[in-house]
Amino acid sequence: MRQSAVKGICFGLTSGIITTLGMIVGLSSFTGSRLVVMGGVLSIAIADAFSDSLGIHMSEESERKSTKNVWVSTISTFLSKLIFASTFIIPIMFFELGKAIIISVIWGLLALALLNYFIAKERKENPLRVISEHLLLATLVVAIIHYIGILINVFFG
Repeated sequence: MRQSAVKGICFGLTSGIITTLGMIVGLSSFTGSRLVVMGGVLSIAIADAFSDSLGIHMSEESERKSTKNVWVSTISTFLSKLIFASTFIIPIMFFELGKAIIISVIWGLLALALLNYFIAKERKENPLRVISEHLLLATLVVAIIHYIGILINVFFG
């Protein structure tokens, strides 16, 4: 059961960080609207939490896990994604949008680094390698979405 909870939390946090950061950066790149970005964060926190928890639920069922473990993974994915994705609202509420984006990116990458540190320690792996790999991938996603947002603004704005 512990493994099911950890799986759900790790999946939910990772997805919550990368998906929400991508959406925040993308929306701010082509709208510049604080209200649109806040609405996007709330939408992603709720809709994607349901989507990811259903995905993990079906994945766990396909592996023929016990019903209890399936639901532990499902609920831990939902709650970790919903709660963590919602934390990105805070800087957007209290800071100018450009500054809020920087704070959000730092917050997200720091949380991802901490999560990966604990995973690496648990697996007795080199934390620096694990953290570097995942931060590079997350940064790449955010950068790509930023430039896609700029292109959308150029061509359709």
